[in-house]
Amino acid sequence: MVANSSLISINSDVRSGKPCVLGTRIAVSDILQWLASGMSIEEILDDYPSLTNESIFAALAFSANREAMMKTIIL
Repeated sequence: MVANSSLISINSDVRSGKPCVLGTRIAVSDILQWLASGMSIEEILDDYPSLTNESIFAALAFSANREAMMKTIIL
């Protein structure tokens, strides 16, 4: 499955500009926290029916791409 970056939006009027799944107020960071806490994708989809497998993978890809663009600061 290829993650669809068009499923992530940034709007200053929604969640203070946090990246969110398009058409929702669910932030990429919410999805990452749920997964990090041990929730399965199936559990997330059950709890948040506005999400899809594709939107969860889009959030993961968005986060990975953002991390890859971060520059390391050497002190």
